[in-house]
Order: sequence, then C-alpha cells, then structure tokens
Amino acid sequence: MRKTYQILAGAIAGLVALQAAAIAYAIGGVFAWVDEGNTLDKSVVEGWEANPPTFEGSLGSFFHFFVFGTVLIPLLGLILLIISFFAKVPRGPMLAGIVVVTIVVQYLLGTFASSTGTPLLSLLHGLNAFFIFGAAVAAARAAKSVAESPPVAV
Repeated sequence: MRKTYQILAGAIAGLVALQAAAIAYAIGGVFAWVDEGNTLDKSVVEGWEANPPTFEGSLGSFFHFFVFGTVLIPLLGLILLIISFFAKVPRGPMLAGIVVVTIVVQYLLGTFASSTGTPLLSLLHGLNAFFIFGAAVAAARAAKSVAESPPVAV
C-alpha cells in the first residue's frame, strides 16, 4: 500500500507538471494562430466546444481543462486519500488531505476565473498548482522514506 501511495502521489505531481506544459502549449499555439492573421474574439471563445479552432496546440487546452484538470488529477487525489488510511505512511492521511483540498481549490479557482472573467483568480489558479505539486511531492517522499528506513532492532 505504501508503494501505491507513493506512485499515486508522484503521478499527481507529474500530471500537474504536464498540465502546466499543456496550457503553455495551447497559449503558444493561440499566439501563433493570431500571428497568422486569425482573430481571437468572443465568438471564437463561445463557439470553442461546437467548432474548436484547429491551431497547433489546441489539444493542449483540452488536456489542461478536461483530461488532467477535471478527470485524472481529481480522481487520483481521491484514490490517494482513500489509500492513505491503509498505507501506514507517517502523516499520510494529512498529506493526502492537503493534496485533495488544494485540488478542490484549484478546480474552483479555474472554474470561477473563467465564469467570472476575473484574471486575479487565474493568477491564483497558477500559483495554487505549485501547492498541489509540492504537497504531492511531499506525500511521495513521505512514503519513500518509510520504505527505505531500515528495520528497527528490538
């Protein structure tokens, strides 16, 4: 169970890094698309789901928003929290709880940033990703240190 806990926590950290890379790829693609003479306006944004743009990097936004942010990271966070109660990792449930809370905060910041048009929430969304990453790495390291500690002689 400790190894599973460690792998899940590491996977969450890795997916947060991939999520950041995906949105950077998407934004780079949008800038190149605009440089080619296209216009990014309200009609493009509102029609994004029905008629997605075909610029290079457009899949980055799909992976950032849906695959990583809405499905994989929250699912792995929930599984990590459940496993934390059985893994016998020191501070395991607490660290897993911090991971889950920061994931929920991340989801809410992203949702409210796009629905309210508040750029400050987007800034906090980006900063909170570092908290998720750090908490997930701390959880993975806590499980690793238990696995590597030598047996205690009695």
